[in-house]
Amino acid sequence: VVDADGRSVRFEALYAEQKAIVLFVRNFLCYTCKEYVEDLAKVPKAFLQEANVRLIVIGQSSYHHIKPFCSLTGYTHEIYVDPQREIYKILGMKRGEGSNVSVRSPHVKSNTLLGSIKSVWRAMTGPAFDFQGDPAQQGGALILGPGNEVHFSHLDKNRMDHVPINTVLQLAGVKSVNFTDIPQIIDI
Repeated sequence: VVDADGRSVRFEALYAEQKAIVLFVRNFLCYTCKEYVEDLAKVPKAFLQEANVRLIVIGQSSYHHIKPFCSLTGYTHEIYVDPQREIYKILGMKRGEGSNVSVRSPHVKSNTLLGSIKSVWRAMTGPAFDFQGDPAQQGGALILGPGNEVHFSHLDKNRMDHVPINTVLQLAGVKSVNFTDIPQIIDI
């Protein structure tokens, strides 16, 4: 994988020393991925440090798109790209949409039409013909490490098939996060 400065990092190094939640996204123009990563940005670093877990997003574009994507989403945790989609292929992540479109990510706020328009607008206002990855590529979620431990694996069937963030946090031993904008009432 490649970091935001263009440095190569061995994928195995991401989870060699400690447990890591590794989330593969479709592409950086995808509105469902953008909204999912916006919610990932709300995971406090303190929660991850307390559980000794890394939170990592991997996209499949050029590394030049990492910083603008982080700026757009507010994401400050670790992020890398796999420009040739080598890891996506090795892990068997599919290309194309699955037929089960009833799956709905709780982190996607836009409807399909509005989200698609936003994605197209971002594509049109960016560099010409730079799709920031294969638009047919699906993502997935893994919890790995330390070492060769695989604690959880989910390969997305379609663009809406994200594992709920609190599910992967809980499976990795990290505190849950409140993703609603509604103030919580605490009974004492």
